[in-house]
Amino acid sequence: MDDFRTSELGAFLRARREQLPPAEPSEGAPPSRRRTPGTRRSEVAARAKISVEWYTRLEQGRGGRPSTQVLDTICDALQLRPGEREHAFLLAYGSGGVLYEDLSASAQSHLQRLVDQLAPWPAYIKSPSWDVLVWNTPAARVLTDYAALAPAERNVLRILFLHADTRRRIKDWEGEAKRTVATFRTELVRWGDRSARATTLIRELTQASEEFRTIWKLNEVGHLGEGEKTLLLHDGTFATMRYESLSLDAYRGLGLVTYTPADSPDQP
Repeated sequence: MDDFRTSELGAFLRARREQLPPAEPSEGAPPSRRRTPGTRRSEVAARAKISVEWYTRLEQGRGGRPSTQVLDTICDALQLRPGEREHAFLLAYGSGGVLYEDLSASAQSHLQRLVDQLAPWPAYIKSPSWDVLVWNTPAARVLTDYAALAPAERNVLRILFLHADTRRRIKDWEGEAKRTVATFRTELVRWGDRSARATTLIRELTQASEEFRTIWKLNEVGHLGEGEKTLLLHDGTFATMRYESLSLDAYRGLGLVTYTPADSPDQP
């Protein structure tokens, strides 16, 4: 980490700390005579579970580069927004840092509203390890009833390779499986080192699915981006849907996937 980035990271952390309101004094405590704005360094250090001496050196540009885990806890302590958190990691590592594998209650609510507003068309949001985090009612009706699955099973790859009903409902299942695995591999590299979830997912699918094991060994890469998929609907008819996969800039690693009719404006 060069001196410029070290200095810039320190200045950024200090600026965010000074804009963070100080903790409320405990009942009966004497009024504070502090002259500096915002939260004290000692308060941030305590929340991040690091020494105040080290945190002070970080703000002064003399503390070196903290580990991703430590920087993540500092970001939490400073209550950084997603874009601010990414900026801190870009300064420290030249990458976006920690990926969004889980959502806070507020983020969950915000993203749920987003996919709900896309009705009547199916839409869902997936994590870097392709867990389906939020979805709308049309997605549950046309794609998969995610609510009926345990949270650990709400994964695009698990559903594709381990659910017989999904295999039956996708007209070109083999082609879809190859494209999906190639895109998943590409995104693993795009987002950096594999998360524990992604590593576990690959191991379990390799053990449980011969098809996945064979496709994974091909070592192919690709990008779904957009395309068409023909699905068997619950009424017994086939529908060709156009899908698009979009990154969410405010939530590093999350992807919004939407489906619209390929050749008809009618509601699915």
